[in-house]
Amino acid sequence: MSTKEKEPVGHDCGGDDCHSSASGVRKSHHSPEFKNGLTTRLNRIEGQIRGVKGMIERDTYCDDVLNQLAAVQAALNSVGRLLLEGHMKSCIIERIEAGEHEVIDELLVTVNKLMK
Repeated sequence: MSTKEKEPVGHDCGGDDCHSSASGVRKSHHSPEFKNGLTTRLNRIEGQIRGVKGMIERDTYCDDVLNQLAAVQAALNSVGRLLLEGHMKSCIIERIEAGEHEVIDELLVTVNKLMK
């Protein structure tokens, strides 16, 4: 799948289960298709990381390694954007509708971390 292709958002909040369960652990509920798509992307990134490691072990020219690192970072950013989109379209909306406006501050902290 190219980086310009867009997978459908498969994040189903599942009501109150999205942000906390009986044990207090927050969880999301992704469709199997969404999880499979993310897993495929992450497996590809894992392979890219192994490739970068091999490049360093083989003393590959630094510029080539840096270009591969940029590709890895772009792929990670793509995964983050997909997760963020699903989170905003489900959990965030539901929590705001439930009157939990502090979720906006939580989201801002997360977005700031993603943009570093």
